[in-house]
Amino acid sequence: MFLPQFFIASGKRASYLRHLPESIDNRSGQACDSPPIDPLGLTEPKSSSLDCYNEAMPYKYLFFDDYSEGAHPRILESLARTNLQQEPGYVMDAFAIQAAGFIRERFGCPQAEVHFVASGTQANLAVLSAILKPWESVIAAETGHINTHEAGSVEATGHKVNTVKGHQGKVLPAEIEGMVEMHNFDQMVVPRAVYISQSTELGTVYTEAELTALAEKCKEHGLYLYLDGARLGAALASRVCDVSPETLAKLVDVFYIGGTKNGALIGEAIVVVNPALQDHFRYNLRQRGGLLAKGRAVSLQFLELFRDDLYFEIARHANDLAAQLEAGIRECGYKMLVEAPTNQVFPIFPNAVIERLQPEYGFHVWEKFDAQHSVVRLVTSWATEENAVAEFLSTLRSCEQ
Repeated sequence: MFLPQFFIASGKRASYLRHLPESIDNRSGQACDSPPIDPLGLTEPKSSSLDCYNEAMPYKYLFFDDYSEGAHPRILESLARTNLQQEPGYVMDAFAIQAAGFIRERFGCPQAEVHFVASGTQANLAVLSAILKPWESVIAAETGHINTHEAGSVEATGHKVNTVKGHQGKVLPAEIEGMVEMHNFDQMVVPRAVYISQSTELGTVYTEAELTALAEKCKEHGLYLYLDGARLGAALASRVCDVSPETLAKLVDVFYIGGTKNGALIGEAIVVVNPALQDHFRYNLRQRGGLLAKGRAVSLQFLELFRDDLYFEIARHANDLAAQLEAGIRECGYKMLVEAPTNQVFPIFPNAVIERLQPEYGFHVWEKFDAQHSVVRLVTSWATEENAVAEFLSTLRSCEQ
C-alpha cells in the first residue's frame, strides 16, 4: 500500500511546496519579477522568472512519478503553432477528429468512440458511472487506483468497489468467479464490471493469455471489462508484453490511453469499443465535468502522439531507463518487491539507506517490508536522462561505504 511519506520525509520537500506558489527567489529573498503579459507570445520571458523555481527545488532529481516534467517538445511546438487557429469547442475540433482516427487505426477498432478528458481519475469516474446501473458494482484489485488513489470518486457516485487480493497487482479469473458467486441475492450489489490496469500499480503487465482469460470470465458472467491505461504506453512498449494494441481493443469493452504519464501536459483518451456502451456517453461525460470547452488542448496532444510512433518511442525510453536503474540496484545487492518490466522500480532498501537517499532524491516510500527495510518506488519518464540514473546509483553505492 502506498504511503504518502514524501510530504513528511524531508523538511526541504515541505519548503519546496511552500515556496513554489509564492515565487520566492531563494538567493535574494525577493519576489521574482514577472514578465509582462504578451498574449501573442512574441517576446521572450526574463530568464529570472523561472530561476526561482529551479532554486527552490531541493533535490538533484525526482523519481516520484512520470509527470514531473511538462510535455514532449513536439507537443509544445504543436500547441504554440496552432495557438491562434480557431476551432469549435467541446472536443468537436479538427484535431479531435484526426486524433480519434489515428487511435482507431492504431488499435484496430474502427467503430469505437473516442473521448478526450483531462485526467485518469476523470476517465475512471466517467466510464464507470456511465456503464453501471445504480445497484451495480465494479471488481478491482486491492491495489487498484480506483480503490486507493481517487478519494472514493467512483463510490461517491453510488457504485461499490468490490476488492480482491490479486497477484502482483493483477486481478485473477478465479477471484472474479468468487466475487460473483458471493453476491447472489437482492440485498447485495450486483458486480457488473471488472477494472484492471495495464500496466498495473506495481508496474506489472498482463500477458495476452491472462487478458484473454479475464475477458472470457467476464463474458461468462455478463461483466464489462474496463482497462485503465494511465501507463498503457509503458505496458505496450515493455520488453515482455505480448499484447498488441489491436488485441487489447478486441478483449476489453472500454479502455483509456494515458497521456499525462507519457509525454502530454495533461489528458487521457477514453476508447469505448463496445457499441452497447456508446449511447449518450457524451451526456454523462458532460454531467461529470469531463466535456471540456477547450478540448482542443487535449486532442491536439494526442494527435501529435499518434500521428507516428512517438507515443510508443517515448514510453520505450522510460522503460529502458528504468531497466538501467533496476540493473544497477541489483548489482548493489538489493532485491525487488516485484518483477516490473515497465517504468516503475520497487527496490527493497534498508531504512538507513533510504534516510541517506531522501535528502538528495525525491521518491515514494511505498510500504514497510520488515522492521529494518522498506519498499520504495522509483519512476522514470520520457524525459529521464541517463546521467540522472547514473548519479542515483553512484549515491546508492556510497551509502554502503
